[in-house]
Amino acid sequence: MAIMNCFELPVQQPDKDMSVQEFKVWIKQFDTDHDKRISREELTEALESLHMWFSSWKARKVMTDADTDHTGFIDNKKEVEKLVKYAQQRLHMKIHQT
Repeated sequence: MAIMNCFELPVQQPDKDMSVQEFKVWIKQFDTDHDKRISREELTEALESLHMWFSSWKARKVMTDADTDHTGFIDNKKEVEKLVKYAQQRLHMKIHQT
């Protein structure tokens, strides 16, 4: 386990207060396959990096709310806006517009 941690790249943690643009940059770190969209698994990793309890369950709830076209990905502007709104309201992340 300790050996594996040596090979992992550090994930930049968001500040307690961030702009929408900073949130997008932060969440983009978890797009591990670089397809420019966020899957439920990638979202789970993002929530786990914040040490949130029940991150898999929360990611599933976020996808239900934000994935409006039901592709299984957050992959367009409208869905990203819904992700930001969900993070603000339900995950209690402090994200401001500017």
